[in-house]
This record gives sequence, structure tokens and C-alpha cells, in this order.
Amino acid sequence: MPGNVVIRRLVLDVMKPHKPSVLQIGQDISSLAGVDGCNIAMIEIDKSVENIKVTVDGPDIDFAKLEQSLEENGATIHSIDKVSVSKAGKKLVEEAEYTH
Repeated sequence: MPGNVVIRRLVLDVMKPHKPSVLQIGQDISSLAGVDGCNIAMIEIDKSVENIKVTVDGPDIDFAKLEQSLEENGATIHSIDKVSVSKAGKKLVEEAEYTH
């Protein structure tokens, strides 16, 4: 990231094999430096893979290390659905509510 701009939140669409479990993947992600925690939601289960939504929060998320952790668990990032970035130490900007 340029200067002192950091990734604070990521929402990823991820495809993974049935094993390891989402519990194991969540523990691995949460143990990364710069990550406070994550939330994993099961989207779809196929006979050979699972599609999950992974939300990661932290003060300074290292995307390369996050991606590596997922790949070590046999998972693949299909898309980055949301990202929040800020200057280090600044607040996290929440998504605005859309009203007509």
C-alpha cells in the first residue's frame, strides 16, 4: 500500500474443498498479523467444493499473506467483493445506506 494506507476490511468470495473446515480456515486467518478476526458464511455446498463469504477485519491486513493462507488450505479467491482502506490509525469507513 502506498504511504501509510492500510487495508482494514475485506469481503471475499472464496471457493474451498470440503476439508479443511471453515473453522480451521477461520482460525488460520485470525492468527495472521494485522487481523483482528474474521467471519465466514457458507454460501453454497457442491459435491466437491464449498463457496464461502469471508469477511476479514483488522488494523493492517496483508492481502498477500491472507491469500497465501487461503491457498495453503486449498481455497481460491474468486473475487474481492468489498474493501475498506484508510490511513493507519484512522477510522474504518462503513458502507453507506442506499436510500431512494
